[in-house]
Amino acid sequence: MKKVFSYFVTVALLALASSLASAYDPSPLQDFCVAINNTNSAVFVNGKFCKDPTLVTANDFFFSGLNIPGNTATNKVGSSVNLVNVDKLPGLNTLGISLARLDFAPYGLNPPHTHPRGTELLVVIEGTLLVGFVTSNPNKLFTKVLNKGDVFVFPIGLIHFQFNVGQTNAVAFAGLSSQNPGLITIANAVFGSNPPINPDVLAKAFQLDKNVVEYLQKQF
Repeated sequence: MKKVFSYFVTVALLALASSLASAYDPSPLQDFCVAINNTNSAVFVNGKFCKDPTLVTANDFFFSGLNIPGNTATNKVGSSVNLVNVDKLPGLNTLGISLARLDFAPYGLNPPHTHPRGTELLVVIEGTLLVGFVTSNPNKLFTKVLNKGDVFVFPIGLIHFQFNVGQTNAVAFAGLSSQNPGLITIANAVFGSNPPINPDVLAKAFQLDKNVVEYLQKQF
C-alpha cells in the first residue's frame, strides 16, 4: 500500500513540476535559436524553427522603428501599440522577452486587456497615464497615476489598462516576459467574438437588457 501511495505521490509531483516548467517560455539550451518560417535544415524549438546558426546575421537580432510615433487617429480609443515580438524580431525566439511602444492621444486609452503568457513592465516616457490592474476573485483594483520616468508592473494574466489623463500626447514602453505574450482585449473578446456569444448569455452575465447587448455586439 505504501508503495502504491509513494507511486501516486511521485506521479503527482512530476505532473506539477511539468506544469510549472511549461507555464512560461522555456529556457534556451543553446546560445540562440533564430526563428524562421522555412523548414529546410532547421530544428523545431518553442513553436518556431531554428535558422541554421551558420546563416545567422546581426540583422536577425535587430529591429528598427520604435522611434516612430504610432498612429492613434485610426483607433477608436485613441491609442496605438507597436509590439516587437518573435514574429517581428526572430532573434527573440526562446529568449522569453518582447518589447512594445505605446502611444496615446489626449485621453487615449489602451483598454482593459490581459497577456496570458507574460508579465508587463511599463515605463512612461512622456505624459501622464492612469494605469491599473485587477486581481483574480475577489477582484481588487491596484491603480496609480504615472508621470514621466515612472514604472509600473502588471502581473502575468491579470486584466490591466492604461489611460492618458493629460491634455497632451503620451508615450510609454513596455517589456514583456515572453517572446509571444498574447493579447486578449476584454471588450473585443466578450462582445466581438466570432461567432458571437449568445446575447442571452451576456445579458444574464452583465445584468443588461438583451437589446443593449446586441447594440454592444454591433460596435465590435
